[in-house]
Amino acid sequence: MIPDKSHHRDHKEHRQEEKPSERLILFTEESNEVRVAILENGILEEFYMERASAERQFGNIYKGVVRSIVSGIQAAFVNIGTSRDGFLHVDDALKSPIEHEAGEGKYGLVKDVRDGRGMREKRVRVEDILKIGQEIIVQVVKEPIRSKGARLTTKFSIPGRYIVMMPGDQRLGISRRIEDPQERSRLKEISKDLEVPEGTGLIIRTVGVGKTKKEFLRDIQYLLRIWKEIQRNISKKHAPSLIYEELGLVERTIRDHFTEETRKIIVDKKELLNKVKSFIRTYLPGFHVPIEFHREKVSLFEKYRVEAEIEKAFHKTVELPCGGHIVIEQTEGLVSIDVNTGKFTQRRSLEETVYKTNCEAAMEVARQVRLRDMGGIIIIDFIDMENERHRHEVFRIFREAVKKDRAKTNILKISELGLVEMTRQRVRPSLESAIYGTCPYCEGRGFVKSVATMSIRALKDARKKLSDVRHKWLNLRVHPQVADRLMTLDKKALKMIERETWNKIVVLADPSLHVEDIQMELEERKGGFGLF
Repeated sequence: MIPDKSHHRDHKEHRQEEKPSERLILFTEESNEVRVAILENGILEEFYMERASAERQFGNIYKGVVRSIVSGIQAAFVNIGTSRDGFLHVDDALKSPIEHEAGEGKYGLVKDVRDGRGMREKRVRVEDILKIGQEIIVQVVKEPIRSKGARLTTKFSIPGRYIVMMPGDQRLGISRRIEDPQERSRLKEISKDLEVPEGTGLIIRTVGVGKTKKEFLRDIQYLLRIWKEIQRNISKKHAPSLIYEELGLVERTIRDHFTEETRKIIVDKKELLNKVKSFIRTYLPGFHVPIEFHREKVSLFEKYRVEAEIEKAFHKTVELPCGGHIVIEQTEGLVSIDVNTGKFTQRRSLEETVYKTNCEAAMEVARQVRLRDMGGIIIIDFIDMENERHRHEVFRIFREAVKKDRAKTNILKISELGLVEMTRQRVRPSLESAIYGTCPYCEGRGFVKSVATMSIRALKDARKKLSDVRHKWLNLRVHPQVADRLMTLDKKALKMIERETWNKIVVLADPSLHVEDIQMELEERKGGFGLF
């Protein structure tokens, strides 16, 4: 086979694309929903949303009560005061940072035992360390998903900006994402000099690259204050109860995503602006964070073309710049992603066409996995390539693109069939399941947007319809369930639109409409209605 010299040109081409990114963080709020978009060089890389009505548990610490023990799966179900009991496997219950009454195993602490070969960890069953009715301190490491309750652990981790503190652990580690040997060595020396209480472990996060000992110490002081408050709550509160609540979406985003590459933070609501400024003053003292308040008539997400990108995140087919496309199929057990050349045939040979398509698909697949927050087993079916160097380069591009992902991932090398298998940490339901509900028309065989989503969409559409008119009546005709939410949970937002636009909105429930249908009609009526 004749060597394909185009490989070197394409290899250089993709290397040149790697450059420092310019980051924007956008915060928007509509009704009871906060949304965050992170753009790098104008491209939507990450998207998050949080609704006030949603029960958020990930990262929270609870004082719970063991409700039942299932020996067959070596696990216990713990009442933590939420709608569903949490799931605690024996491996996640063996060690706990809570020392008082540890000798009796009240909080699941199991000590090493000595045998003829020295110290070893005792191999125990769940019924040996947990009893029904026992109180236990646990942290949620995975949100409830469908019928499954939250996944729990007694091995706590409390994240700061540069450091993750692990009470009850002894490790002083550095994030595996920091690959530079010199930087790892520098951070290792700093970690040895950090004064932390005995029995407290630390892991330096990726954003700790280049930071000074002073900055790490400030982070540790913040984390220790949190841990002392947790310990006070453990003593004061009765089970089941919430002991510590992880930061909200706005604060978490600034803590985890604000970097030196962040050009500015843009918000479109006064309440959000105050929340952002308050958190930065407390958490990032001394940092210059450019914050901009969005005042334009066009919405913040529309201005930066985020809305269109979010809509694409729910399409099965995603187009590639070269003309090819990827097809994404999600099931409960795994996600399959298929790469196709589509209309792309512009290269000199089939091998070049396939290689170029696979290179673009590798970057887009990594982006879509982050945007959709897909978890579990993911299988990517790249188009088969004969050139071994092409196969290695496509895998390299994909691996580099996945490094942007904050979730834990494990990628297996590309197989002879062109398949890449990977796993991605699933800590909460995917974006698709958060926005879409089970369709009552097809009995779960497909998806339909949820009532909450459609209520928010109706508010957005109404605001847009009324933006250029005054003293009109808008008949907003929607499905009865959407109408009910608009007149109850979202009534305040509805009235705000009326006041801001100087118009009147009449919500009409129409049972003949699909839940995703919204009909609007403007009309003039004589006489006022208390707005003008």
